[in-house]
Amino acid sequence: MANQIRVFLDTNILVYQFDHSAPAKQKRAMELVGRSIREESAVISSQVVQEFMNVALNKFKRSLSTAELDAVMTDFLKPLCAHFPTPDFYDRALKLYAANGTSFYDALIVQAALDLNCKLLYSEDLQDGRQIDSLTIKNPFI
Repeated sequence: MANQIRVFLDTNILVYQFDHSAPAKQKRAMELVGRSIREESAVISSQVVQEFMNVALNKFKRSLSTAELDAVMTDFLKPLCAHFPTPDFYDRALKLYAANGTSFYDALIVQAALDLNCKLLYSEDLQDGRQIDSLTIKNPFI
């Protein structure tokens, strides 16, 4: 990943790749994720893996089978997963939550991105253009 800006992909970016009801967002998500993977700049956290799995099994119009989800895990999620929580991580996320007024789950995402030295966090759920420490939040759908 030499000379690449490390980017963190929030769950919604990954989910939109499978959302046929929002073709413009699906196309944009596929472009963004594809480019980030080709550039070897994309990372996610174990929280993103868990959230994606829950959506894929329970909230897609056509849920993924366990075999399909296993393939997505092996080919896609596991290679991107670079952050696993520690007790200290939760302390830092709680401080971030208190200081920045995000939801606690969003604070976990932001803190994981900071821990991984990401410069960009792609998310539809957080304020576009917001800067938190060295991290810039970008909504790729606006």
